[in-house]
Amino acid sequence: MPSKKKYIFSISNQKGGVGKTTTAINLGSFLADQGKKVLLIDLDPQANLSSGVGFSTKIDGNWQNANKAPYSSIYDVLTQEKNISEVFVTTDIKNLFLVPSHLSLAGAEIELASQLARESLLKKAIENFDEEFDYIFIDSPPSLGLLTINSLVAANKVIVPIQCEYFALEGLGQLIETVRMVKNLNSELELGGVILTMFDARTNLATQVVDEVRKYFKDLVFETVIPRNVRLSEAPSYGKPINLYDTKSSGASSYKKLAKEFSSRFV
Repeated sequence: MPSKKKYIFSISNQKGGVGKTTTAINLGSFLADQGKKVLLIDLDPQANLSSGVGFSTKIDGNWQNANKAPYSSIYDVLTQEKNISEVFVTTDIKNLFLVPSHLSLAGAEIELASQLARESLLKKAIENFDEEFDYIFIDSPPSLGLLTINSLVAANKVIVPIQCEYFALEGLGQLIETVRMVKNLNSELELGGVILTMFDARTNLATQVVDEVRKYFKDLVFETVIPRNVRLSEAPSYGKPINLYDTKSSGASSYKKLAKEFSSRFV
C-alpha cells in the first residue's frame, strides 16, 4: 500500500445530526486548498456528502426510487463489481476527489451478509487502489451497522464530531466499545481526534459541553471549535463546500483553522 495512504479516517458517530458530513466536506476542502490530495468516500446511503460537493444526483429523471444508480458508486465497490479507480470522480475543488454514494447502498448490509470477510470489503478496495492521497476521509452513516464497521476496519484513525448540545456524549460509550472490538479486525485503529461542532456562544450549555468533552477526551479534542452557522447549513444545498459558498463566514474561517490544526497533527 502506498505510503501516503497511512492516514485513512473514519468520521463516525452513531448519533445523527452532529456534523459528520459537514466536517468531511469542509475539512477535506480546506486541506485540498492547502495542496493536500484528499479523497472523500461517501459511505452513507443518503449520499449527502456526494451532493454536498456538487456531485449531480439528478440524472435520468426520478431515479431516486431505482434499485441501481445511473452512475458508479461505492455500492459497486462493496459488491466487488468495480474498483475504486473506476468510481472516484473529481470535484470543483482542486485536489479534492470523491467516491459517490447512492440510495441502493441501503440494502448493502443484507446483500453482503453472506460474503466472506464482509467487514473488510472497503479495506480491501482501498488497499488495491493505486492512487496516492495525503488524506482519505470516510463519511459513515449514523449507525453501528456493517457499513460503519467497514469504515472502521478500513481506517487507522477515527474522527468523532460531537455537537455542543444536550446529550452530546450520549451513545459515545457504545462507539468507543465498537472501536475496541474492531481492533480485533484492525489492530491499527485508534481514536484520532474529537471535533466540537455547532457551538452557540450565546448559551451556557454549549460552554459546559465543551468543558465536559475536553475533560473526558483531553488532548484528543481539537482546539478549533466549529460554530453554529447559517452559511454552513446553506452551502450543501448549493452543492458547494463553505470555501466556495462563503469564504468570509465564521464557518469558513473555523474550518480553515481546523484544517491547519489537522495537517499539523497528521503530517
